[in-house]
Amino acid sequence: MLFTPLTLPNGAVVPNRLAKAAMEETLADAGQLPGPRIQRLYQRWAEGGAGLLITGNVMVDRRALTGPGTIALEAGTPLAPFTAWARAARAHGAQVWMQISHPGRQVMANMGGLAWAPSAVALDLGKHSKMFAQPVAMTAADIAEVIERFAATAHAAAQAGFTGVQIHAAHGYLISQFLSPLTNRRDDAWGGSLAHRARLLLEVVRAVRARVAPGFCVAVKLNSADFQRGGFSEDDAKQVLAMLNAERVDLVELSGGSYESPAMQGRTADGRTLAREAYFLEFARELTAVARMPLMTTGGIARRAIAEQVLQSGVAIVGIGTALAAVPDLPRQWQAGREPVARMPAVAWQDKALTSLAQMALVRRRLHALAKGGGALAAYSPVVTLVLDQLRGLRLTRRYRSWSRAASTQRG
Repeated sequence: MLFTPLTLPNGAVVPNRLAKAAMEETLADAGQLPGPRIQRLYQRWAEGGAGLLITGNVMVDRRALTGPGTIALEAGTPLAPFTAWARAARAHGAQVWMQISHPGRQVMANMGGLAWAPSAVALDLGKHSKMFAQPVAMTAADIAEVIERFAATAHAAAQAGFTGVQIHAAHGYLISQFLSPLTNRRDDAWGGSLAHRARLLLEVVRAVRARVAPGFCVAVKLNSADFQRGGFSEDDAKQVLAMLNAERVDLVELSGGSYESPAMQGRTADGRTLAREAYFLEFARELTAVARMPLMTTGGIARRAIAEQVLQSGVAIVGIGTALAAVPDLPRQWQAGREPVARMPAVAWQDKALTSLAQMALVRRRLHALAKGGGALAAYSPVVTLVLDQLRGLRLTRRYRSWSRAASTQRG
């Protein structure tokens, strides 16, 4: 069952039911462009046998990045580096989708970029809150610009040879911020009722679909819940999914959480306990009764038996993230009857924000090792890894700010 093809609503075929879910690689070369390192990384995953490869965040606005190593693609960005990236990722027949995103308020303060948000509600990470920029409530013109940017980035991705895009509407990024009543306190046509809060997502989907060919895949990543009291709920997710049924969406990936409630790492802010593996399967199972398009779920899946359980529940595609950082050819190994241990070391510090940062740093360090041609999984120290990651971030931030100033001068 794991290795049977899936035909999507637009007629495109995914060769099997295993997807490499998005992980933020932070491997941008100068100018926030993809280069040889990310090509090598995706070549590893292409050889590894997954039927669908979804990239890490590619930002629709160079002024608003999740981090200084993030790739950005706008109208007018040179396409040759993206074409080389797509070619490497598609070399073994997989569908290759670019995840396109805007971080909204989840922008680091030292980056000096835009922190647009539906409302001026700052991130609450306790003593670490000052790491993030103070958000600014968007105007109607800002919203129109963001919709156009998503469409332009999708069009450029298609031109570069990607076979689809995934619109990121989860994990507390901009579209997710509009969906949540905690972060969207507007009283205009973009806030208030769920229909108004979902308007940005629907407008982005329509704008993207209008700009690409029918055979180009358009997917959405949606939270099954925010796992914050008073936030975007399971019932909200069910209603938004019903709204997406009326759009030409080829796949919806169900995830959960945000920077404030990192459910995608297995931890929640509202005290709910997630499954040890396939964190969001319980929610996805309920939503299969609503969805007319195929569903995918991601979160803590590292064993073949769990992947098969996901498919048996009615979910069409199994999303695998960290396990494919640990073992990049995991699908091929499963197909050959092998069951390697595909887990990264866990971090269990008392400080939840630092724990989340360290966990992400460990995954990034592994991805960078794979991009350099590394093989065996090393036992990295979380403390050392976090320090190295922060130092690298500072260096890349200096590079980004210098490039951003020069780019602004040229455009001005």
